[in-house]
Amino acid sequence: MSDILGYSGKRVIVSGCYSGMGAATAKLLLDLGAEVHGMDFKDSDLPLASFTNVDLRDPASIEAAVAALGGKIDALFNCAGLPNGLPPMDVMKVNFIGLRHLTQQVLPLMGKGGAIANIASVGGLGWSRRIPTNMELVTTDGWDAAVAWCEANMETVAEGYSFSKENVIVWTQFMGAQLIKKGIRINCTLPSPTQTPMMASFLETSGKDVIDAAAEPLGRYTTAEEQAGGIVLLNSDLASVVNGVVFPVDGGFMGGLATGQVDLSKMMANAKPE
Repeated sequence: MSDILGYSGKRVIVSGCYSGMGAATAKLLLDLGAEVHGMDFKDSDLPLASFTNVDLRDPASIEAAVAALGGKIDALFNCAGLPNGLPPMDVMKVNFIGLRHLTQQVLPLMGKGGAIANIASVGGLGWSRRIPTNMELVTTDGWDAAVAWCEANMETVAEGYSFSKENVIVWTQFMGAQLIKKGIRINCTLPSPTQTPMMASFLETSGKDVIDAAAEPLGRYTTAEEQAGGIVLLNSDLASVVNGVVFPVDGGFMGGLATGQVDLSKMMANAKPE
């Protein structure tokens, strides 16, 4: 396979490599010749260079995993995540606070040309309506401060999923303007509904009408492999000046929404009035 994406010999980390988008991302990177180091709460059976059990709800677990890995890291793929329907603080810790902490531990191992890609969601589209609130959380100093902010603002945290993804989006844009000065890029993807093991939880908690509305105009759920293509592209050499970008990987959902071709009322049916 041609190395046009520049991954041959690159040393990369994929969190959430056990299943879903993370597993598909790790498999694609292996095919592209990368040295892939996986991290997840559950064991992976992929032929990785190394695998470490990590609990993203526990900062000590994150710190120990990165310290044990050591060495230069060329790219980080933050693919781990929890769906709605679980304890909101667990969701917040895994989807945003733990993602941020893992990234902060890996950054000292990166140099010029390093790249970070985070998985957000179209479920986090509310970010643009409350940037000041999101900025309060994303600029907290450290793990304990972030947890304390969430615990003091549980009405805003709500079920955890949407707010956690909003903060991935805002934090990605915030850090993009800072990290590029060190030659490191950071971007995130906005997947539309994707057929992964988490889909059952989304259907149960949000309802099929809401999920199906977010799958328009494509008219189907995407696959984990299709989502892996987007995130792998963002961290590739081809995207060398793509930075601070919120990248829809959604079959046209964002375009349809912007031009009035997606029925947003279905998606907002279960939303709480602000």
